Amino acid sequence: MAFSMSPLESKVQPLHHHRRKAAEVPSASPAAAPDVVLVVDFGAQYAQLIARRVREARVYSEIVPSTMPVAEMLAKNPKAIILSGGPSSVYAEDAPSLDRSLFEAGVPVFGMCYGFQLMATTLGGTVDNTGAREYGRTDLHVSKNASTLFEGTPAEQPVWMSHGDACSAAPEGFTVTASTDMVPVAAFENDEKKLYGVQYHPEVMHSTHGQQVLEHFLYRGAGIEPVWTTTNVVDEQVAAIREQVGSARAICGLSGGVDSAVAAALVQKAIGDQLTCVYVDHGLMRKGETEQVEKDFVAATGVQLKVVDASERFLKALAGVSDPEQKRKIIGREFIRVFEQAQAEIVAESGAAGEPVKFLVQGTLYPDIVESGGGTGTANIKSHHNVGGLPEDLEFELIEPLRQLFKDEVRAVGAELGLPDEIVQRQPFPGPGLGIRIVGEVTEERLDLLREADAIAREELTAAGLDREIWQCPVVLLADVRSVGVQGDGRSYGHPIVLRPVSSEDAMTADWTRMPYDVLARISTRITNEVSDVNRVVLDVTSKPPGTIEWE
Repeated sequence: MAFSMSPLESKVQPLHHHRRKAAEVPSASPAAAPDVVLVVDFGAQYAQLIARRVREARVYSEIVPSTMPVAEMLAKNPKAIILSGGPSSVYAEDAPSLDRSLFEAGVPVFGMCYGFQLMATTLGGTVDNTGAREYGRTDLHVSKNASTLFEGTPAEQPVWMSHGDACSAAPEGFTVTASTDMVPVAAFENDEKKLYGVQYHPEVMHSTHGQQVLEHFLYRGAGIEPVWTTTNVVDEQVAAIREQVGSARAICGLSGGVDSAVAAALVQKAIGDQLTCVYVDHGLMRKGETEQVEKDFVAATGVQLKVVDASERFLKALAGVSDPEQKRKIIGREFIRVFEQAQAEIVAESGAAGEPVKFLVQGTLYPDIVESGGGTGTANIKSHHNVGGLPEDLEFELIEPLRQLFKDEVRAVGAELGLPDEIVQRQPFPGPGLGIRIVGEVTEERLDLLREADAIAREELTAAGLDREIWQCPVVLLADVRSVGVQGDGRSYGHPIVLRPVSSEDAMTADWTRMPYDVLARISTRITNEVSDVNRVVLDVTSKPPGTIEWE
């Protein structure tokens, strides 16, 4: 049985910085079209991490569910296929399987953990429960240093194992290239058929030569050239958007965050003044947010911006609602309704009555799709307002140019488009705003309270020079919780505020940030002194998983 690794062992590093030694990158023509590598998800918690590692190797990747028929996978014309790990035993009755035809199609395949075991059993090898369970750091003994995967790596190297079943015999035609003290077949290769596999998880940081092994498969085993860059993304999306939109008009919902700003800049590059950005002030924004969007984004891009004050409408729709999923869906629905109302106004104001507003631009990212249960067959963790929260009677066609990108890749695209650091490096802020940072019903009084606490936390983090050190620091109001305190020499009965500082690269995994105690103390003291009805500040020290970054 193959299991997922600890979240702390799988922290992603930025695209421009590898801690592990990577394989030598062959020279490539920048004009070459990027190739596609499919990552087949067998329920691995970190299939997304594999996809990121492939992209770090400057090769484009997409995740597909293991339930996708092989014919559909091959119809995507992949240059290579990677089989992820997963929680199942290959012998379990309901274990995910894969048709043998995948291994006979001539496409290079790399199996990891469960994917390795599935390749072995499908092709006639032996996987059994030997009792040799290995979890965590394990020493790998490489027996074929000159092999495709392991050339240039040490004969002894630490890897990250997480399995119960083990391969005891490789399929016919495969060469065993590595083992451990407990497992005789920890890696095998068949260069003739371009089939490769390892029992461990090369995608995690504790497999110190894992990126090198992965890149050996991509460059040497599959013959892929590393040409995928943010320039590719911009050029391809600009061409696709122009073809999709034609002479029609589009609107983009700006939230004040990085994603919508980069999406808007990308679409504007494609269609110019056919795009109008709509900033909906839903009353759920942070202190000074609206003014910042009006000033910074317009100054940076020159885009046409229409500001709509819909705060009363959103508060009315959210009245009496405490369930987080329901809040997200309400906010998503009301966004669309506001955009629909803005449609006619934009056409009338522009004098382009003959050109309807047909398209809605959204800053949807890959993690949004994954967490909403789309694209990979994974569970629905939470509906993102721009994915699971859209109404069924949507009148617009969607343009989502960032849909296949992770957050750090979006920042790189923004920089490629010339957006300033004030926008590109901004900490993520969710589209539903403070509505999902109030645990309980959203009211104007509670929003005002949270805005002040959030503003204090942001001021102190900036003063301490931590803005670039912390990925995101949600400030959460536990509106339905009160605790006893002592303020002004008297008893108080106030709300707790939660600080949620996290470090991440793509929001798929995260760890809580170890902030200096003096900074935490200043934030706590100021909030409890300056924000009425708050008498306690607490620190969330939960990683993702098991917790998500936002509380709701």
